[in-house]
Amino acid sequence: MKKYLFLSLLAALAFNACKDAETDPVLKLGNQPIITSPSANTAYVLTEAKANDIFAVFNWTAAEYGFDAAVTYTLELDVAGKNFAAPLTVGATTGLTLDNITVDKINSLLIAGKSLAGGDAAQIEFRIAAKINAEVPTVYSPVVKLSITPYEVVINYAQLQVPGAYQGWDPANTKTVLFSAKGDGKFEGYVNFGTATEFKFAKDFGWATNWGDDGANGTLEPNGANIVAPGIGIHRLNVDLNSLTYTVAAANWGLIGSATPDGWNSDQNMTYDEVNNKLTITLDLVVGEIKFRANDDWAVNMGDDAANKSLEYGGANIAIAEAGNYTIDLLLDRAIYSYKITKN
Repeated sequence: MKKYLFLSLLAALAFNACKDAETDPVLKLGNQPIITSPSANTAYVLTEAKANDIFAVFNWTAAEYGFDAAVTYTLELDVAGKNFAAPLTVGATTGLTLDNITVDKINSLLIAGKSLAGGDAAQIEFRIAAKINAEVPTVYSPVVKLSITPYEVVINYAQLQVPGAYQGWDPANTKTVLFSAKGDGKFEGYVNFGTATEFKFAKDFGWATNWGDDGANGTLEPNGANIVAPGIGIHRLNVDLNSLTYTVAAANWGLIGSATPDGWNSDQNMTYDEVNNKLTITLDLVVGEIKFRANDDWAVNMGDDAANKSLEYGGANIAIAEAGNYTIDLLLDRAIYSYKITKN
């Protein structure tokens, strides 16, 4: 009798196991989502005047899993060639369309998120990431590449003026200012002292708030004594209004690199264009790389980490893809330093 009861129990368990297997959903990944609009290789030129307009309506086909599932679709973008190593999210939905992506949204992702330069066309790739839960691998659509030209966003960085004898003691002069890129009370900039001179620091383009250095010791005092510049030429100025300290150091800029006439051995000196407030040089370059550095030394040098025309101290080498005669400008009259390369 016990034998028959045991066999009956085994049969019941086997029946229930088969029944559960029949009712459990089977994961069978089918078609991946496909972006159907916008069309690949469409070119967009963004403008601030249309910041609130819809950039484009994105549509795609459904991902197939072999059973009904609640799918979240995320639209992602990255710069072409980056293989979505650091994708940015454009929007997400459980549907098959996103029709609320504004021009401002895309522009902000490209300028702030990807550090692209305004006014330059960039190849941007989009894809759909389809996900149902953490246990199931994300399914990605094929990428769609678009050409997008973002617009430059004007940011009003905090400024500190540098009036002095070299510019007529004019605190309202907008060409002789330092910027605080992070808005943290720390200012930096480059000033051309055309002649040996005295200067001070001032705020709000007037004399009501100003600082000098009574002890000539690198510390600032309100309404303090004039500061004596260490010499003529371009100087790098750093001011920390939190600690009321400052530094002034000569910065004679040059171009160096494998693309220049003397390679990495020596700098090609740049000259100051007073009219356009920039450093410039015209020379023949070969295929290779360049960087900017000051005082023929590596202590202060700048390159371009993101290849976006913005410079960083110690940044990556800048590629020169074609030999020829070039004019290269170094632009230090702004919060985020940049450069321009023009093939003549």
